[in-house]
Amino acid sequence: MNLERLEQTWRELNQIGYSDKGVMRLAYTPQERQAVRRLAMMCEARGMSVRMDASGNLIARREGQEPHLPAVASGSHLDAVFEGGSYDGIIGVVAAFEAICSLDDQGIVTRHPIEIICFACEESSRFGVSTVGSKAMIGELDIDGVSGLLDHDGKTFRDALSECSLNGWPLTEAARAAEDLKVFLEMHIEQGPVLEKAEIQVGIVHGIAAPTRLQVRIQGKASHTGTTPMDQRQDAFLAAAEIGLILEAAALAEIEHGTVGTVGVCVVKPGAMNVVPDTAELKIDIRGTHVHSKKTVLNKLYAGFRHVEEKRGVKVEWTMLSDEQPVLLSEEVTQSLEEGCRELGISYLKMASGAGHDAMNMARRWPTGLIFVPSRDGVSHHREEYTSWEQIGVGARLLEQEIKKWAVVLDANGQPQREEREKTQPEQMGESA
Repeated sequence: MNLERLEQTWRELNQIGYSDKGVMRLAYTPQERQAVRRLAMMCEARGMSVRMDASGNLIARREGQEPHLPAVASGSHLDAVFEGGSYDGIIGVVAAFEAICSLDDQGIVTRHPIEIICFACEESSRFGVSTVGSKAMIGELDIDGVSGLLDHDGKTFRDALSECSLNGWPLTEAARAAEDLKVFLEMHIEQGPVLEKAEIQVGIVHGIAAPTRLQVRIQGKASHTGTTPMDQRQDAFLAAAEIGLILEAAALAEIEHGTVGTVGVCVVKPGAMNVVPDTAELKIDIRGTHVHSKKTVLNKLYAGFRHVEEKRGVKVEWTMLSDEQPVLLSEEVTQSLEEGCRELGISYLKMASGAGHDAMNMARRWPTGLIFVPSRDGVSHHREEYTSWEQIGVGARLLEQEIKKWAVVLDANGQPQREEREKTQPEQMGESA
């Protein structure tokens, strides 16, 4: 593991879309696609074969001694939120790349092929739907649902793919067979404060809280602020504010299960100081690892919609953007990561992830593991996002060791150097939490 090379790879990719305000690499924009192409060139220079699937996922492959065997895959994403941080997603990509560089340096041959997967459109910032690439890869992307989605400039998802020269229809062509992969491993920043506060080097994730996302439109009535009595208003903003408080109360009631709810977007129209707002548009995000708890919050929110309609004389309409189920990751892979930490002398914490990741989709099809490294002050999706290279290096060492375990390192005689994991597909996949 060459930490200097790891950092240099990160710098080379991260300069694309970088600004003083934060990283600008929204999904399917020229900046994001340029970064993906740069990664492809790096992989080709290392002798890997490279291909792009219908959804824009980049797949780089280092062949094994037995190319017909399922591959050991690792990776993350290069797209970022609007004015995002410099570590989210990208460190999982560069750590996977460095692991292969390190194997090359050591002249290591593996029985199984190894793949780097750089997923497309992991973030929801542009189209309101997340982990598009990994959903497409497992064949569970709602193609009809995403094709007409609009970004802030009114551009459709389908047009965005076309502009990137991704003739991605039918997107079903991105789906892969179960026998293609043996295991998937992802390394990511925690995006929370737990590891740093506990002074723990890595987190080993056992479950991922998937998001339920809604778009809500509240239709009130515009009127003059000076001539309309307070008890005769149909104020869309106040209705929206009340919905936000209802969501907060519902999530607080489920705090023992760790369920959370957020109004991340609120647009009020017409936006004039002397006009009572007639329209408010909200985007709501509900997350949790406990299925029943998340459903309870959602049902209370629905009841809140009806309550606000009756109380304030407004009309509340909503659209479900996504409703994903929490996932438990493979126990076998998790145990292997724990074993790896003990072998390397790395302190670790088994934990749940409150943020969604491509790993949660991959876990529905293949055994999956997720490694967290600490985030300073828990900050993420912001230019102040930071993880030290010492911390990243610890996670990358663990990732490399796991890749070697699952890909099976061969000696000069073509025999496994250590106990081989004979099962082509470990029995335990991710399952609903």
